[in-house]
Amino acid sequence: MSPMITSILILSLATGTIITMASFHWLLAWMGLELNTLAILPIISKSHHPRATEASTKYFLTQAAASALILFSSVMNAQATGQWSILQLEDPLAQTLLTVALAMKLGLAPAHFWLPEVLQGSSFKTGLIIITWQKLAPMTLLLLTWNQASMLTLTMMGSLSVVIGGLGGLNQTQLRKVIAFSSIAHLGWMATIVTKSNKLALLNLILYILISTPMMLSLIFSSTKTTQDLTTTWTTSPMLAPLTMMTLLSLGGLPPLSGFMPKWLTLEELLAQNMAPLATMLAMSTLLSLFFYLRLSYSLSVTVSPNPTKASSKWRLKPNTSTLLLSIALPPSILALPLTPLMKP
Repeated sequence: MSPMITSILILSLATGTIITMASFHWLLAWMGLELNTLAILPIISKSHHPRATEASTKYFLTQAAASALILFSSVMNAQATGQWSILQLEDPLAQTLLTVALAMKLGLAPAHFWLPEVLQGSSFKTGLIIITWQKLAPMTLLLLTWNQASMLTLTMMGSLSVVIGGLGGLNQTQLRKVIAFSSIAHLGWMATIVTKSNKLALLNLILYILISTPMMLSLIFSSTKTTQDLTTTWTTSPMLAPLTMMTLLSLGGLPPLSGFMPKWLTLEELLAQNMAPLATMLAMSTLLSLFFYLRLSYSLSVTVSPNPTKASSKWRLKPNTSTLLLSIALPPSILALPLTPLMKP
């Protein structure tokens, strides 16, 4: 793919997300979502591999169905209220349909089946876009309609996503599928808390992006695709192995790393609103995700040698863009927990 076409697609991705985030009219929001979807399809299928083509087809069908549901729910709401404003979602059926459509776009259970398959058929760079940038537009709509969305539907889908995200990642050896199920679990935390505290949902999203970005960049830099490849990360970069291990543990929510902060605040908010059974279920379910992250971290830790090799090895490479971004993104992903008292809503 030529640099000009790549630049146009990336610009279209950014434009679509910005249109959706800045709009208060349903048609403009739908237009931004469609532009976003159409821009990423060539990026997913640019390798012309059958798996990439399959992934782009699955992504297109799922996102097109979700966009049609969003348009249908907005038309129903406009018929009932006479308004196209995003902030005036009053029809109960339209609220439920919109919640299901946004859940399908995000990859919440039970509409999550497309996400692991699409990530597995994409490159790590494309996967990074899918699990971070592509979540901004639907999450913005969810945050705009947080007090009008179906609370029962979001809570059920969110809690189910945390359970399925933990169970689905247990028997995976492909890191892209592990990351996909981890994304489903984290989105479940956001969906569960968004109707109770939209500020905490936004904090969850920001920290998830801050932690996922350096983790994906480290996997891209070390060319790691499976759990077996993690055992040779030391030969790629001796300094990257322990940092990747800390980032994985932070994504799993292990204290005292940054990933523990949103889970801590979410459980505290649920307990404050007398939802102790839901908080207990989420806390127990997140242990499943923590288990497979501990397993991945163990694969990294057993290969960290106290004596670096004397031979010329792969890690003697010049710094590139990935290492620069990694050095910028790593500190907030593992060191933000002391700021917790300042972030309480």
